[in-house]
Amino acid sequence: MRAVVCNSFAPPEELRIEERSSPEPGPGSVRVDVTACGVNFVDGLFVQGLYQIRPATPFVPGSEIAGVVSELGPGVSGLDVGDRVLASVGLGGFADQVVIRAGQATPIPDGVTDTQAATLTQSYCTGWFALVRRGEATVGDWLLVLGAGGGVGLAACDIGRSLGLRVIAAASSEEKRAAALAAGAEFTIDSSTEDVKERAKELSAGGVDLIYDPVGGDLAERCLRALRYDGRLLVIGFASGEIPRLPANQILLRNRRVIGVDWGMWAMEHTDDQRALFAEVLAAIESGRLHPAEPTTYPFDQVSVALGDLLERRAAGKVALVP
Repeated sequence: MRAVVCNSFAPPEELRIEERSSPEPGPGSVRVDVTACGVNFVDGLFVQGLYQIRPATPFVPGSEIAGVVSELGPGVSGLDVGDRVLASVGLGGFADQVVIRAGQATPIPDGVTDTQAATLTQSYCTGWFALVRRGEATVGDWLLVLGAGGGVGLAACDIGRSLGLRVIAAASSEEKRAAALAAGAEFTIDSSTEDVKERAKELSAGGVDLIYDPVGGDLAERCLRALRYDGRLLVIGFASGEIPRLPANQILLRNRRVIGVDWGMWAMEHTDDQRALFAEVLAAIESGRLHPAEPTTYPFDQVSVALGDLLERRAAGKVALVP
């Protein structure tokens, strides 16, 4: 089997593809022949040692996979060889075979491609957790999505539309804004040329109810002022590389709220709740309420290009490696 290996913390160009022995599933585990691996912004941070969690090197990056069950370990029931499954693996996903616990494997819904399946868990669970659980969004709320052209932003647009929200998408390129419209945004803002705060207030007739912010930095500080009474700023991440310094007086004014959204840690600590949340997401996909976009795909040999496109914010939507 082949795997992408991070031998030391360094830029993505230093990643290497290595040949390894096929892993054997132990009791309660299955081997999956991987057909697609989701590539996320956080993977680029992991390989450079810039994430808050620093795994021991060498390691195989990648947290999302889709593929076909190729071997069952002892004691496994409910799965068969040939089943199409998706899974979140933490690390180790950038390989053409992985061994996972049988309980980690989720059947891929009919009508969902392997590349869609490999790129939906993190973005859609984050969005659902943020808007439904943390943000308490209600029908008719105005939602401003920052960084709307990325995978997490597009998922938020799709989820917002499905919940009956009025979605405003801010993105820096025409391609990304078009993708946001296709995902469910009602309006778009060119974040490279327009004043996002003022334009959002204009479109929403005075202010938005929710801001979905995976960007951080100065943009978050400015857009905080676009929230109306009891508006909620959902802090998703800091793709800009800068943690915002939010003015406390602007939070106090109009009883605004700043809400942290750490889906990954919550999911690890609340496994039963996460299973229920993911079941809600998959049910919405199967019913046609949600529409995960097809990602841009790269072969394994171009893993550094894929990560570079994400880190430099050149990629629109989700990205996947195809072994």
